[in-house]
Amino acid sequence: MSGDSDDKGDEPTAPMRDTGHGGTALLIVDMIADFTADARLDLAADAERVAAAITGLRERMDALDAPIIYVNDHFGEWHSDRSKLIEKAMVNRTGPLHDIAPRETDYFVIKPQFSGFYSTNLPVLLPKLGVSRLILTGVSTDMCVLFTAADAHMRDYRLWVPEDATASIDAPRRRAALGIMREGFYAETRGWRDWDPVEFAATGAANDLPPTVGVAMADQEAATTLRSSRNISAHR
Repeated sequence: MSGDSDDKGDEPTAPMRDTGHGGTALLIVDMIADFTADARLDLAADAERVAAAITGLRERMDALDAPIIYVNDHFGEWHSDRSKLIEKAMVNRTGPLHDIAPRETDYFVIKPQFSGFYSTNLPVLLPKLGVSRLILTGVSTDMCVLFTAADAHMRDYRLWVPEDATASIDAPRRRAALGIMREGFYAETRGWRDWDPVEFAATGAANDLPPTVGVAMADQEAATTLRSSRNISAHR
């Protein structure tokens, strides 16, 4: 949440009960990693650029007192925890890669697989924070960001995946993944400098629809299904 760790040392908490919807959260995927490791060397060139973009977005979200959630792989270290992952990843980091380190006031979710929703507490945490819009950032665009976006879309979250706040091992894979999220998941992909979280917060989300609209959509889908079944029966 907002404020530096020096000013607010308390760890973030969430209400016991869900708090409605309409809020926005920034998700930072797999940026707490050793980019000098062989498995992530292809991402190292873009890591600093992405870290700078995410830090800029984080500052904007801080101004709105919006939740910042790091969603990070444990990279096979099943006995690891937040502090160990951060300590290992931050060795010899400078510049934006140092600045992106989680603060005490930020949430930190450890994931065992590609999606931030798979076998984590993220699906429970987001409703408690009243979140229905997600800004997805981090690495890699065509793997963990894409899988997390897919799971978020299936749960009716409105998505913004800033194209300049994610990275992949090469540009074609990044462009392809952004295209899938834009066309398949209805995600906004404009750059982080080209839009503002306040504008994003004003956009509609699937679970923001008034009940009458939802019913109308359901009726329309039911009518379409009925027509399809009749067509199938007619051709038997």
